[in-house]
Amino acid sequence: MAININKVLLGGNLTRDPEVKFTASNQAICNFGVATNRRWKSPEGELKEEVTFVDCEAWGKTAEFIGKYFTKGRPIFIEGRLKLDEWTDKATNQKRSKLRVTVDNAQFVDSKPGAGGGAAGGPDDDAGGRVVTRSPARPAQPSAPQGDAPPMGEEDIPF
Repeated sequence: MAININKVLLGGNLTRDPEVKFTASNQAICNFGVATNRRWKSPEGELKEEVTFVDCEAWGKTAEFIGKYFTKGRPIFIEGRLKLDEWTDKATNQKRSKLRVTVDNAQFVDSKPGAGGGAAGGPDDDAGGRVVTRSPARPAQPSAPQGDAPPMGEEDIPF
């Protein structure tokens, strides 16, 4: 029995501002890049880091959502699939190919910039259920001071 699975989960930061364009039939397409970091210790105990840059594309409502709410440097979590693009280079007549991620779902990882730690806004999902934008849950605030500590305000939350 053959098994075919093509599923990608990525969490990282946008490497450039999303670029949204529209096809002749008014279908939105958004191209952007994501950088993911991998950190580990070598057998010698030296800290190592590897950065992987991934090109991504989104379509329809997902594309519009990413273009509206994300900018270069902002963290994002995406779910999608790998797609192989193949073409012939017009200048050299050489066959070329490139793997990219076609994004099905995108989620916020952080709070909305400038909102003082508040939840990020945006739609819950489109008609196809493709855009999921859940914000991280806020920690519960104590209703009364604990011991001698002053009450904790929203500006005291470290994230």
